[in-house]
Amino acid sequence: MKVSLRATYGIIAAVDLALHHAEQPVCAKSIAKRQSIPSRFLEQVLHAMKKAGVVTSQRGAQGGYVLSRKPSDVSVADILDALEGPLLAANGATVLKSASSRGAKQEALLAHIWDRVKRAELSVLSEVTVEELANRQRALEARHALMYHI
Repeated sequence: MKVSLRATYGIIAAVDLALHHAEQPVCAKSIAKRQSIPSRFLEQVLHAMKKAGVVTSQRGAQGGYVLSRKPSDVSVADILDALEGPLLAANGATVLKSASSRGAKQEALLAHIWDRVKRAELSVLSEVTVEELANRQRALEARHALMYHI
């Protein structure tokens, strides 16, 4: 599975928002600075996530972005779906591109395997929540902070 930089930044931004869940809305520039993401690109990513309902925005001096649901209710699959489109085709099948008889037979032979792989990926991505990733980030930061105090 290939994950675009856009999707990676979307996941990182969602984790950042989860880490600041109880606080005020977070402006995109703050996220961009903390996570070393180009600000303009992050704005585009957050706009797409807003359009898909993953985040909401608030205008004004105290404005910014917040997750539209609790971090435990937002999965990595939700973010990928918002930024990359549906993870499975409507019928779950691979579109045949080859018109040749041999190519069609080979595709038919392997189609069920690729369908199972895609469904397994979707299952894993649906199980991993933004809250889980935020907890992992907190643990990593705690370990890193301890190393500096030795």
